[in-house]
Amino acid sequence: MKQPTSILITGASSGIGAGLAAASAAPGVGLQPGGRAAARLESVAAQCRAAGAAVHAGVIDVTDAAAIRAWVLASDDATPLDLVIANAGISAGTAGLAGGEPEDQVRAVFATNLDGVLNTVLPILPRMKARGAGQLALVASLAGYRGMPGAPSYCGSKAAVKVFGEALRGTLYESGVRVSVVCPGYVRTPMTAVNAFPMPFLMDLDKAARVIRRGLERDRPRIAFPWPLVAAVTLLQAIPPAWIDPLLRRLPGKAATGA
Repeated sequence: MKQPTSILITGASSGIGAGLAAASAAPGVGLQPGGRAAARLESVAAQCRAAGAAVHAGVIDVTDAAAIRAWVLASDDATPLDLVIANAGISAGTAGLAGGEPEDQVRAVFATNLDGVLNTVLPILPRMKARGAGQLALVASLAGYRGMPGAPSYCGSKAAVKVFGEALRGTLYESGVRVSVVCPGYVRTPMTAVNAFPMPFLMDLDKAARVIRRGLERDRPRIAFPWPLVAAVTLLQAIPPAWIDPLLRRLPGKAATGA
């Protein structure tokens, strides 16, 4: 695909969003990174400006539907967006909690991880369809392949993003708008830094950003990595729950954090 020159990224103040912003920054590229942490976001913006990109950062909360709509459309008014990466997400699990996740935690995870994606991509869809061009990247997770007892809301929210994005790709194909679903495994970020359990095939952020960018350039429907972990979670899907649930219940719970 043609290299995008106008890119909007949510959750860009840290983690994968920050890595993608840095990997995309170059002369002639306009970047609209958004995030809640103003100081961290400005640091990312400064790094991208130093690489030659024109950067207009937005301190934004993706759970605020009206605010995110206004920001996305204003960004598109300034320079029509070629690529929108709905990446903002928070992580939460059952570590240290007796009896599972509390209601407020579950609702907060879905509000960011699912509603935040919808709030980001739905406003721009009519404009991209009218132009007959554009690309959406919805960041899910390998955790969305199979529900893990240690992180019900996180797995559930990422599964919803994955399936929605896969269906959206087919729905929009004739319009010329392309959709890719990104399903990373463990990536070295502040989100994973709090995990107190082994993380197989943990990948450095720079490498993960390169994998995602390469997949987007090739218009891959699903950008899932690393392949050994993809194979493992795909196998988990195929095993009857009655066989595998007793083992999964023994796994440690995921800690709660944000990105």
